Amino acid sequence: MFRLCWLAAYVGSVLLANIFLDHFLPLPGFGLLSLGSVFFAAVFTLRDRLHGYGLSTVLLGIGLAVAVNTASGIVLGLNPRLLMASFASIMLSELADTAIFQRLHTHGWHTRVLASNAVSVPLDSLAFTLLAFAGAMTTFALAQIVFADILGKYLIAAAIAWLPFATLRDRAPVACAQARAA
Repeated sequence: MFRLCWLAAYVGSVLLANIFLDHFLPLPGFGLLSLGSVFFAAVFTLRDRLHGYGLSTVLLGIGLAVAVNTASGIVLGLNPRLLMASFASIMLSELADTAIFQRLHTHGWHTRVLASNAVSVPLDSLAFTLLAFAGAMTTFALAQIVFADILGKYLIAAAIAWLPFATLRDRAPVACAQARAA
């Protein structure tokens, strides 16, 4: 049950990110933040939640996200350049994030999330922005987008990582320890 909820939240966040990827919010002093990045910030942490169900669930989630977003991009008539940039940056950043998260399996969840996001967030922001907008925007505008996206994604992903929601598997050791103490 929770596995399906996490999968749906992950795929839905990627879908919303792609729907709003070319809508920008001006952040004075920080640049242009893609509205899609607000949704995509959740993607990395939601995908990290999928690790609780095994690597096969993570890879299933990434595959579903790519398939759903490719299909919706075609149906919605998304600019092919944006669609390909999204596809490539998702594959690159999500697989890098997954590799780092898996490699740190002996560390705590928050350490794995923050370490994997430290690599995947800038990788995603840089790859997507350059593939989607290079040549169509000035270098300064591209730099503003990358800066604001990275900052926004870090802040939102960190907030989500520290929210008190967790799967039953995450709560079970705490519940058992509390029961023994009582």
